[in-house]
Amino acid sequence: MKILILRFSSIGDIILTSPVVRCLKQQLKNSEIHFLTKKSFVSVVQNNPNIDKVFSFEKDVDEILPELKKENYNWVIDLHHNLRSMQMKRALDKPSKSFNKLNIEKWLLVNLKINRLPNKHIVERYFETVAHIGVKNDLKGLNFFIDVKDEIDISSLPKEFSTGYIALVIGAKHNTKKLPTEKIISICKKINRPIVLIGGKEDMETGEKITSQISNIFNACGKYNLQQSASLIKQAEKVITHDTGMMHIAAAFQKNIISIWGNTVPEFGMYPYMPGNELNSQIVEVENLSCRPCSKIGFEKCPKGHFKCMNEIDENLCL
Repeated sequence: MKILILRFSSIGDIILTSPVVRCLKQQLKNSEIHFLTKKSFVSVVQNNPNIDKVFSFEKDVDEILPELKKENYNWVIDLHHNLRSMQMKRALDKPSKSFNKLNIEKWLLVNLKINRLPNKHIVERYFETVAHIGVKNDLKGLNFFIDVKDEIDISSLPKEFSTGYIALVIGAKHNTKKLPTEKIISICKKINRPIVLIGGKEDMETGEKITSQISNIFNACGKYNLQQSASLIKQAEKVITHDTGMMHIAAAFQKNIISIWGNTVPEFGMYPYMPGNELNSQIVEVENLSCRPCSKIGFEKCPKGHFKCMNEIDENLCL
């Protein structure tokens, strides 16, 4: 059986498909698993031994369509379910099954604060998409595979970090998912362990501002690629993170996680997924705010102007 999985973005969402990928490969004998995503996210899946081929596109799915048509798939499993994935399924004209994104239920929670979402992690809902071919959740959690060349030797870090550190993920795609810099600095001052700051190039300046005020912090933001940053996460004693892709990478490595939530809420079903090790995950949020969640994704700035969902986070719970 040859199966194509569609999940175009983003880092965390793609990592959350990894249990489905693994179970398809392991439970369907002699199966061939292909994965289609955007070129910018190929590094998330390219080292996954459960995936036989990775296809990608830059802007439009038509770029890759001729190659995909040659594969003659038995099934297309759509774990993205948007206009692009619908376009792809129509063009391939093969049996397909689509993930239910529950957009109406999400709209009700964001706009009317009515929660009709099922009490299920998104991974469990992904598995509903492959139940028809007899694939079941093995409850072994998430996978993230690091290329050997990207494994970081922590002896290459400053000497004080070679005996262990806490990873603090300061980045996120949207500002309303991120703690204010002053809040991060305050939290760092209360942590009595070396801290490695994790983030992208866009977080470098924030990282420098933090390190300029506190000693015993290494700013890794923008200095490492995704795989290398994942290696730093893998070797950390504990991970403190926003609701972002690195949170799911930490869950894949079964780390002790403190996740800090702003405008989004765990009720969307995308909290750290570690079946059997749920006690390793601590969620920190400001509950009972009438304006929260204000979005299922995030904003550039707080729509209300007060940003209470982050400004009122209890710092002592983040340690």
